[in-house]
Amino acid sequence: MKVLVFGGDGFCGWPTSLHLSDKGHEVVIVDNLSRRAIDSELDAQSLTPICGIDERLQCWNSMAATPLRFALLDLARDYDGLVALLSEEQPDAVVHFAEQRAAPYSMKSAAHRRYSVDNNLTGTHNLLCAVAELGLDTHVVHLGTMGVYGYGAGGAVIPEGYLKVQVRGADGALEEREILHPCDPGSIYHMTKCQDQMFFYYYNKNFGLRVTDLHQGIVWGTQTDQTGKDARLVNRFDYDGDYGTVLNRFVMQAAVGHPLTVHGTGEQTRAFIHIQDTVRCVELALTNPPAYGERVRIFNQATETHRLIDLAHQIRALTGADISFAANPRLEARANTLAIENTGLQRFGWDPITLSDGLLNEVHAIARHHKHRCDLSKIPCASTWWNASREEEPADIRVA
Repeated sequence: MKVLVFGGDGFCGWPTSLHLSDKGHEVVIVDNLSRRAIDSELDAQSLTPICGIDERLQCWNSMAATPLRFALLDLARDYDGLVALLSEEQPDAVVHFAEQRAAPYSMKSAAHRRYSVDNNLTGTHNLLCAVAELGLDTHVVHLGTMGVYGYGAGGAVIPEGYLKVQVRGADGALEEREILHPCDPGSIYHMTKCQDQMFFYYYNKNFGLRVTDLHQGIVWGTQTDQTGKDARLVNRFDYDGDYGTVLNRFVMQAAVGHPLTVHGTGEQTRAFIHIQDTVRCVELALTNPPAYGERVRIFNQATETHRLIDLAHQIRALTGADISFAANPRLEARANTLAIENTGLQRFGWDPITLSDGLLNEVHAIARHHKHRCDLSKIPCASTWWNASREEEPADIRVA
């Protein structure tokens, strides 16, 4: 099939584009290269050295049976260019990664909050609006986040998008319905993903767009089968306080002899997925599209849940690293439980990769190899989830 991958130069988009190309799909990467610009803004480069987009494409196309193509386009600002591209390409599907993806970055300042909202919401709406305007039967696959649910479910299992409820009618009788699971965003970034859901609901209901929304857990790992084929194809390894994901940050900190930075108590539970599973799940979503008229499909694209402190102890056992505790910049409960349903993609053949010492050692080896590129000053997280004028960390957040 022909697939346009919006945001195909990023942490999840690049390995997904290579994976789909390797599987024989015709792939066009569509990107404005904004993630590279943010590296310059933050003065925080990937731990792994990233080649320019032209060199990346040249390297892959020299070995791939199905070459990649590239289009430079800003999804949020160039609607006419988007319409022209979709009209020319007539894709079977699009994969939408083209959103500012870091919660801490979205909370750095008023300017960063506004940028995250403007970029993410306008980009998503432009894509849906263009597909509807052109009357395309193009399947839209979107990378969302488990964070739309929040972390206050207690012992309840988080379903895949839809919650069964009972509503009392005027006659007093209870009627069963299914509604979108209530949102509880913890950051501006997560809030944009919650709004995405409503865009999908509306365009699916009113225009019949076929949409799959993948609520992904925290990604760990760096390489996939394809990115490991040549050094010029290597994937990003973000470790800074804005873009580094927690498990990759722990592994990197161990590699450079920095204490593992646990924010808060470490008793926060999160959902996780390996980057190799990210690309496999996206392919499964693409090759198993919803039927016309079917409601928005929502899958929890996460493998397992872990407490952050348990992950830190696992890394310490493997590497001997020390653990240090820092004030939690996030406005959240000091501890939470998290249980999720994740059977939807497994019905299509997904066999999830679970956390193992072997895979952690693989990531640790990459971090050790490139540790000379680490800037220790970029490790702390400087963004806060509350009013920066407050002198003290806010009190514990009550979980309903």
